[in-house]
Amino acid sequence: MKFHNLSISLVLSGAVAISWAGPLDKTECIAPAKPGGGFDLTCKLVQSSLLEGKYIADPMRVTYMPGGIGAVAYNTVIAQRPDAGNTIVAFSGGSLLNLAQGKFGRYSENDVKWLAAIGTDYGAVVVAENSPYKTMQDVMTAMKADPTKVVLGAGGTIGSQDWMKAALLARAAGVNPRTMRFVAFEGGGEAMTALQGNHIHVFTGDAAETMQQQKAGAKVRVLAVMSDKRLPGDMANVPTAKEAGADIQWPIVRGFYLGPKVGDADYKVWADTFAKMMGTPAYAKLRDERGLFPLAITGPELDAYVKQQVGGYRKLVEDFGLKVAN
Repeated sequence: MKFHNLSISLVLSGAVAISWAGPLDKTECIAPAKPGGGFDLTCKLVQSSLLEGKYIADPMRVTYMPGGIGAVAYNTVIAQRPDAGNTIVAFSGGSLLNLAQGKFGRYSENDVKWLAAIGTDYGAVVVAENSPYKTMQDVMTAMKADPTKVVLGAGGTIGSQDWMKAALLARAAGVNPRTMRFVAFEGGGEAMTALQGNHIHVFTGDAAETMQQQKAGAKVRVLAVMSDKRLPGDMANVPTAKEAGADIQWPIVRGFYLGPKVGDADYKVWADTFAKMMGTPAYAKLRDERGLFPLAITGPELDAYVKQQVGGYRKLVEDFGLKVAN
């Protein structure tokens, strides 16, 4: 009889142990790219913040799943790991733009659970230090006078985020984006080098990325940032695009989603944890160190934000005559 009771107590203690294994145990962050890029940075920021804030007991594992600016990871999680409650996947504004263009295959923005936006960067209009263009208005005036005389460039091809920023600038100047001169580079670093060598005249890049390059000695000037209000710190003296003469906003959000079949209870645990973590000075310090500006949205509020962004991108994609997702 004693033996029988012992086995029951073992079974019960086993059941209790199993119930303790929640979404914050043995966590994993999927970075949908090779190591070293923005997705990796997003995962590492949260990996550090969760561990240092003691929200998780063991370090979060970072897994790399490159392909299509997030397409491979998106498809894999939905089709093969839809209920993995301890796995979060990084996304960016570029992922949302690709969703709007149908580049994630048969899946749309309605096929995952959007969890948290943890920070953002913003588009920027950048020229070389010795450029004759002193303001964004100067660039727009020159483009309007003769679009072939102003060479824009950035990382990414037609339809990419950086191309979209250039197209918005052209449109604001009264120029058809199809007639603008745009040179596509492999990445922002190459475009920045070309800018300093006067091979291109305007770089439509990212504010934080440009700020890091300036600190490293790049001879460039930021004419405007595509944010709704002026950015803090080193960028405080740079006007917003609206102040500079064109109402263009381009946030480059960074965040995470969960698989579509993750339970509501696990989703809530994650959302509450992110909300608590992002409210701390320790998190703000880690985010700032990685060159991201404040943006903290979780749960249903993020779901609404993402769907609004994708809807806006769809309209832009259509306006510029590019392929739109069905």
